[in-house]
Amino acid sequence: MPVFTPARRWQPPYMPFKRQPFGRRTLAWVERWVKGPLWGCRMCGNCLLQETAFICPMECPKGLRNGPCGGSTEEHCYVDDTRPCIWYKIYERAHKMGREEMLLEVLPPLDWDKVGGETWGDVVVQMRKFGTRKFISGMLSGDAAQRTFVWDAVFRPVRQPEWWQGDSQYHPPAYTEPVSELERRLKAGEFVVTSEVAPPMTVAVNKLKQNIELVKPYVAAINFTDSPSATPRMSSWACSTVAVQSGAEPVMQVAARDRTRIGLQAEILGANALGVRNVLCLSGDSMSMAPEPRGRMDIVDLDSVQMLWILRRMRDEGKYLDGRAIKFPPKMFLGAAASPFASKPHFQAIRENKKINAGAQFFQTNLVYDADGLEEWLNALARRDILDKVYILVGITPLKSLKVAQYMHNEVPGVFIPEKLMKRIEAAKDGVEEEGVAIALELIEAIKAKKAVHGIHLMAVGWEEIVPRIVTEAGLLPKDFVPAQGSGQRQAPAPAPA
Repeated sequence: MPVFTPARRWQPPYMPFKRQPFGRRTLAWVERWVKGPLWGCRMCGNCLLQETAFICPMECPKGLRNGPCGGSTEEHCYVDDTRPCIWYKIYERAHKMGREEMLLEVLPPLDWDKVGGETWGDVVVQMRKFGTRKFISGMLSGDAAQRTFVWDAVFRPVRQPEWWQGDSQYHPPAYTEPVSELERRLKAGEFVVTSEVAPPMTVAVNKLKQNIELVKPYVAAINFTDSPSATPRMSSWACSTVAVQSGAEPVMQVAARDRTRIGLQAEILGANALGVRNVLCLSGDSMSMAPEPRGRMDIVDLDSVQMLWILRRMRDEGKYLDGRAIKFPPKMFLGAAASPFASKPHFQAIRENKKINAGAQFFQTNLVYDADGLEEWLNALARRDILDKVYILVGITPLKSLKVAQYMHNEVPGVFIPEKLMKRIEAAKDGVEEEGVAIALELIEAIKAKKAVHGIHLMAVGWEEIVPRIVTEAGLLPKDFVPAQGSGQRQAPAPAPA
């Protein structure tokens, strides 16, 4: 185990992709044998130790460089339960050291031209540019602000290259008029409902179209998952396109697990050209949840925060990641996932803050079965003064069976079902579905009362036919609700504005 990085093992170091000059190779050899035993250094060539409380984030099996995934726990990593969640350890140490605010800086993905090499040489080059004597005298200064300025003058250009320029500031959208119907409704102050429709596992789209038509009148937008549980289904962008053709508003989900930086930019341009305006950026379930044979589990090219940063800049600055101008930039309403129960609320608030800074305009949360616990998370966001910068849609799933409830509680990272609800499901026996709907309606009623919440995200998990009933009985029918022809659904009076 490394001395300063509390991980399970020192993972094999990366090898360079090109032959380096002798001096650089020698420096890399020294760096590896100094930083390896101390930090478990993998020689990524893009060191971030100072920004991550001197714990190497590359120990994360997902390779996340901007914070934990939604499965973060105090106990262990959900991908590999033999090691701790390295990002939880980073947050914990940063809190003790008073360095939490440093975790807000949006850090770049790996520059693979540097992978396998060292970082010290880049620091030396930057120090010479700044002035070695000037740096030393500045660091010896009794003025803390001067020391910070001198330190950043050398180290910031090393960790924030010209093609990235990440920071810890909030970047509001560079447009004013809503780019999607979902954004329009939220800006108008409506308490909205979004819902998931499961993508098919075949090329047949008849059932997909039926489900879209079924839920379309009741919701502001329809989400299409992106191969959840790392199991292949029809792609989210294809389902989103079918929704556009059916006159429905889609939310295209994009999992970092399956995206390279090139693929992300290309896919977004294509989807946007086909009419997709809402994009939800996710880390994605680990390949450890996939059926065999499993793919690579050790690294992702981008994390969800980096995807938000890239897409926001494409939209607002009209730039590709490589700096090229986009003549006709995409128009997007950007969203992200939030996990109120994945970790301690004040740790999760840092993660959500970072996503908002990177470009998230709305959150769809993980499943919530504890309205009181949700309040703690909302209070943590309020303390960071970010509730006015994001729309929050709380995730609700009606429990269809005891087996589903047990799976959600025990197997889905970041989901917690209180014991009293589990007992209600157990006691329901043959009436589990009705009890599950009753619980969902109770949760929605409690969540509607929270001023910081702007809507509900219904995840039916293959039970799409229950969506109309829940929306109707919860009093959440859209103001312009018109039942689908032949649905047999009686039009209910529109609810009062939220």
